[in-house]
Amino acid sequence: MNSDAISLGLMALLGLLMIAAAISDVGSRTISNRLNAAMALLAIPFWIASGLALWPEVAIQFGAAFLVFLLFAGLFAIGAMGGGDVKMIGAVMLWIPLPLFLSMLTVMAIGGGILSALMLIHMKLRPSDKPVEVPYGVAIAAAGLWALHQHYLNQFQVIG
Repeated sequence: MNSDAISLGLMALLGLLMIAAAISDVGSRTISNRLNAAMALLAIPFWIASGLALWPEVAIQFGAAFLVFLLFAGLFAIGAMGGGDVKMIGAVMLWIPLPLFLSMLTVMAIGGGILSALMLIHMKLRPSDKPVEVPYGVAIAAAGLWALHQHYLNQFQVIG
């Protein structure tokens, strides 16, 4: 089996894991540590199959993903985000090429804003004593799928 097929298979597996995390987040407002660990650990064979050099490409990819993780860990520390969401962002960013980091975070923020608005509308229609918990895993998964598509599956990216 060639490395392109392995990379594509690993990306498909990542997509399924992100969708499973989003569904879990909607249902129980939690994302399993096992799902997040699987997403993070599968980045290693993906890097190998994609031909990334250990130095400097893998080191840069890991370092950039870690910086994003630290940024969102700060949001967790002030209570603005759940721990599972933060771990999922860190795991997914291990897969996203550096040029797409800001675009992915922008798509994720827009998706999170839409989710937040929908949750507020829901709370107005069905008042509850429980605090609003946004299933941010949905926005992370949608942005991750978008970013993977943009970089690896978009055959029109060379046109512009």
